[in-house]
Amino acid sequence: MLSRGAAIRDESGQAIRLAGSQTDITARKRAENRLLHDALHDPLTTLPNRTFFMRRLESASRQAARNDDGLFAVLFLDVDRFKVVNDSLGHIVGDQLLVGISERLRTLVRPDDVVARLGGDEFAILLENISNESMATQIADRLQKELSQPFNVGDQEVFTAASIGIAFGTGDQETPVELLRNADTAMYRAKSLGRARYEKFDQVMHLYAVELLQLETDLRRALDREEFLLYYQPIVSLQTLQVTACEALIRWRHPERGMVLPGEFIPVAEDTGLIIPMSDWVVRTACEQAKAWKEAGLEIPISVNISPRHIKHEDLYEAITAILDETDLNPRLLRIELTESALMENADSTIKPLYRLYSMGVEISLDDFGTGYSSLTYLRRFPISTLKIDESFIREIATDPSDAAICSGVIALAHSLGLNVVFEGVETEEQLAFLRKKDCDEVQGRAICPPLPAEGCLQFMRGNSAKTHLEKIS
Repeated sequence: MLSRGAAIRDESGQAIRLAGSQTDITARKRAENRLLHDALHDPLTTLPNRTFFMRRLESASRQAARNDDGLFAVLFLDVDRFKVVNDSLGHIVGDQLLVGISERLRTLVRPDDVVARLGGDEFAILLENISNESMATQIADRLQKELSQPFNVGDQEVFTAASIGIAFGTGDQETPVELLRNADTAMYRAKSLGRARYEKFDQVMHLYAVELLQLETDLRRALDREEFLLYYQPIVSLQTLQVTACEALIRWRHPERGMVLPGEFIPVAEDTGLIIPMSDWVVRTACEQAKAWKEAGLEIPISVNISPRHIKHEDLYEAITAILDETDLNPRLLRIELTESALMENADSTIKPLYRLYSMGVEISLDDFGTGYSSLTYLRRFPISTLKIDESFIREIATDPSDAAICSGVIALAHSLGLNVVFEGVETEEQLAFLRKKDCDEVQGRAICPPLPAEGCLQFMRGNSAKTHLEKIS
């Protein structure tokens, strides 16, 4: 009730009576409480939101700081492959799954613990007043076990899992924001190690995250500063002993760290979207190099790798054709390499642009074959002319009968489908001898020639060094 009152006074100023009102403000208070609740809770799951969680985290930090042995934990949880559910079953099913996950999380923690939805498929859990770190890891184990059980969403049975990062606080070191960041960092570490697991934060993770941030900053400037360059590795026919193509391999001349290999910076470029302009630069530079070699008297196709992020880009065909026009290069001197997993993940959206490129004369190769999950049906659907076999299949080819049998079978399979076979990562003369005996078409690796700058690769091809080397082996 809202009470209002005032004294009524006579001419002399003496109070003679009271006048006022009583108003029922129940509805207003309910509206205020609803607004406060909505401001601090997620509308989909009704869980506390990030603002509520950070307030409780600040309170837990202050309380722990007052207690010599105070300890609490922050768990950062991300649903694995949630995007697949959204893309395949729709966002309505995805929302229902998030509601189901939130309800299950509520039942898996103590009554005083806080479960919050931070946004998207990310959740955070605050475990206050724990006696030791094992209590948090036990809860993380229980969370993963229960979340791996199927969810009944409408008429669908959906399976999922979670990656969890754990950060511990005592109230006298990290701020609440830093603690949540640390748990987030540990969660990404869990994802990188295979998902469906938990990782505890340590300072090494933080240093690594800082290095990644610096790497991203440097990477954003590298294109403008012209710090990238291409090396080229010859691909050689085992029948003619001639160089049939070269693969373009990007390198980064970092101003402070020296030469940086792609395995270190390509994942960062993929995550940030920088891979799109980087891939355009690689294709353009490779086309310019193929044109220069042709003018020098060597008509050698150059293979370039197209990243999964670039495959999803709507103007892949337009971008490549524009570069071919700008460099005035015959499309038959350009080869596109797509990884097996990238092609399968984007099958429907890539088949049309790939056929358009193929009809122009651009050859399409399936890279890292054997490491993904493609089927023979997909091999027939796409305009693929070459299978590039991952180097992991030939490492023990000279000593392991199983590896030898697999390689022989892959070669026979490809030939039966009318496909050319290239084995990557050929390092030894024993591997070369085996592949020649099994009628492999082409090879690429340090046993023939390591990646070289453009001028060194040109000298290698002009000197016909591959033929000389292979003739010695045979």
